[in-house]
Amino acid sequence: MGAVLGLCSMASWIPCLCGSAPCLLCRCCPSGNNSTVTRLIYAFFLLLGVGIACIMLMPGMEGQLKKIPGFCEGGIGSSIPGVEGHVNCDVLVGYKAVYRVCFGMAMFFLLFSLLMIRVKSSQDPRAGLHNGFWFFKFAAATAITVGAFFISEGPFTTVWFYIGMAGAFCFILIQLVLLIDFAHSWNESWVEKMEEGNSRCWYAALLSVTALNYLLSLVSLVMFYVYYTHSDGCTENKVFISINMLLCIAASVMSILPQIQESQPRSGLLQSSLVTLYTMYLTWSAMTNEPDRKCNPSLLGIIGLNTTTPAGQDHVVQWWDAQGIVGLILFLMCVLYSSIRNSSNAQVNKLTLTSDESALIEDGPQPDSFEEGGGLNRAVDNEKDGVTYSYSFFHFMLFLASLYIMMTLTNWYR
Repeated sequence: MGAVLGLCSMASWIPCLCGSAPCLLCRCCPSGNNSTVTRLIYAFFLLLGVGIACIMLMPGMEGQLKKIPGFCEGGIGSSIPGVEGHVNCDVLVGYKAVYRVCFGMAMFFLLFSLLMIRVKSSQDPRAGLHNGFWFFKFAAATAITVGAFFISEGPFTTVWFYIGMAGAFCFILIQLVLLIDFAHSWNESWVEKMEEGNSRCWYAALLSVTALNYLLSLVSLVMFYVYYTHSDGCTENKVFISINMLLCIAASVMSILPQIQESQPRSGLLQSSLVTLYTMYLTWSAMTNEPDRKCNPSLLGIIGLNTTTPAGQDHVVQWWDAQGIVGLILFLMCVLYSSIRNSSNAQVNKLTLTSDESALIEDGPQPDSFEEGGGLNRAVDNEKDGVTYSYSFFHFMLFLASLYIMMTLTNWYR
């Protein structure tokens, strides 16, 4: 009898696997809008792929990967940018696997980005494909990823490397836009609370956070000059640090100019401080790829720990250095924020191809938003009058995110 009940319970999930996003999550998650839940599921798809890519870099995986027919024959050769001559396949087989896992994810999201062009509401038949059929989409993404492992080496790695660099650069710009949007929403929320009451408390909090961001940026700047430059060398590092410092100062001054305040009354130093801190991270991330070890000391070396490589481990591939971990954390925050964000900023909405009217749909009252089905709250379609975000751009952003995480996990093939 228990087995029969278990089979019935499993069978009840089958329609959800082929149906809408709220149906898929209604049994384990709080009720929510269809648009938000759908984006969270796609974000879960991406994060699952990131987890698999990380597994490919774990010690001991190279032995399993070499069992794939043709995946390691003849080594890698000289087709990898920046690597001359013949290279033992044991060294970079993990990077090759990451490239193929991310290729599968990227192609999946790029395909949906093309399919969802100019979808205006959930009444479009393509919207049903976007918001449902999760089992089949998961199977398709898995099939594309598995098939990518059987792509012959040839020029694949070189071509995909340059595509990855371009896509990762674009995603860094998107990260910056989302960071500014987040800072704008944060600043707007606290200013509104200041105006409602207890202004001293909220003003102190706003001032403290802004000062903390600038303090961390200043400390980072000093450490860059101390550890990543020398009086007789490291010219590139000196130039990049100085230029980025001047640009951050200019952005901070511009944010409080009267002309800017008239155009954007809620703009201020909080946004500039976050952008400054993020710029310091990007500067550090770039300098950690400097081939000259005198201009690129390891983080363990800076704090005084021994970083000597043990004998016999000259060619160990790993991604879990400090820069990779910080980049991965920022990546996760960016993806999750983009999945739940609902910006009222007109400039950001234009950039993400989201109309202001669509943003109001998300915020507006939904009197019939929930149905009672078997004692469970289920979110129903909240996009009948218009989508709350651009389906096509969202998938394109995840496509770029796949390329960014590929370059991050492989240390930009350093």
